[in-house]
Amino acid sequence: MAKITEVPSPFCGVGTDDLVVEVDGTTLTVKENGCAVNTPAFEQAISDLKPRINGEEVELEQAVAKAAELLANSYQPLIGGCASDVNGMRGVLAVADHCGAVVDNINFNAARRNYLTMQDSGWMNTTLAEIKNRCDLLVLVGVDLEAFSPRFFEQYIWCDDAMYLDNAAARQIVYLGKAPSGAASTSPDGAAAKVLACDDADLPELLAVLAALLKKQPLQVEAVAGIALPELQTLAEQLMNAKYGVISWAASALDFSQAELTVQSICNTVKEINDLGVRCSGFPLGGKKGDVTANQVSGWITGYPARVAFNRGYPEYDPFLYDGMAMLSNGEVDVLLWVEAFNSEAAPPSAGIPTIAVGRSGMQFEKEPDVFIPVGTPGIDHAGHAYRLDNVVALRLKKLRDSGLPSTAEVLNAIENLLQVKNAD
Repeated sequence: MAKITEVPSPFCGVGTDDLVVEVDGTTLTVKENGCAVNTPAFEQAISDLKPRINGEEVELEQAVAKAAELLANSYQPLIGGCASDVNGMRGVLAVADHCGAVVDNINFNAARRNYLTMQDSGWMNTTLAEIKNRCDLLVLVGVDLEAFSPRFFEQYIWCDDAMYLDNAAARQIVYLGKAPSGAASTSPDGAAAKVLACDDADLPELLAVLAALLKKQPLQVEAVAGIALPELQTLAEQLMNAKYGVISWAASALDFSQAELTVQSICNTVKEINDLGVRCSGFPLGGKKGDVTANQVSGWITGYPARVAFNRGYPEYDPFLYDGMAMLSNGEVDVLLWVEAFNSEAAPPSAGIPTIAVGRSGMQFEKEPDVFIPVGTPGIDHAGHAYRLDNVVALRLKKLRDSGLPSTAEVLNAIENLLQVKNAD
């Protein structure tokens, strides 16, 4: 039995790196600084150690050979899921390059709302370090931050070591849309967050009114979505009086038609506040369990985020055409390779085509895949690197136990090597 301190987590997205984990054989127990996101992810037991072909246990070499055979004989393979560390995602793209696959991240439809905004009009965003050290007003649009990241307020808001704030407890928190699910946003002095609650569908109208108030445009309304106009006027004044305001949102929480326009409205508001001479930044929340890592690595290698196709012999990006789930439902794909090293509950869809699952031990399937190769989890079974949600820091993940499971990169590199041989023949 051993106790490991300063353990970084690849699961929460916000760079938690102070967990204390007790290791007893292959059993992990989070002893300190766990949360509702991290603790169950670390403590999940191992249940699969051997690969399977059609439900029968086989050696790793046999499973790798079968996977390579399926991909080599495919006319249009799809690689989905794509949750791994940096080296695992490198392996995904290398395999895709050799078999002409489409690569699509499981959460890209949500991330697309951010990418469309960034590509169309740009944005001005900040980092976790800047929030911790400078932010005196945090406005949360349409997201329950405590549910998203249970320790966010503890680590980055109500901290004692902010560099440019005399009293971190005096920070102002405003929820626009969803109300907080707990009391984490209440300051150490007992000041509760201000909540301007409304339905998600009303957020575009509220943001338009807020933008008009910031520009001192006349409005002929008394209330918007049940929120009195003076309340929104107060919020506009808070933003204009802040030394370092931050407006934050989660694209995955804005689940309504053309939500990318709402993201764009938030980003435009941030830019307009800066044009008025007041410092303000945006902060998108997302990228838990490998999403940011997948898009970062794909960006280095292809120039595009992780919805990219190699079927023309070169990487081609289209955020709509290469929607993996749409391609499956339309019958455009004949082999599915599913890569998911973090979340055993994120199993591949039952698509009625040959399926290869390279996934975390314990993955439960609606239908047993043709090939299942259980892999180690980055930050638990092997060392690696995974990006925080602000894109600026790659966490150095630790190996905590010896499970005997291969890494995603090892499996995919072995498949790639066989594909190279088959292509040469």
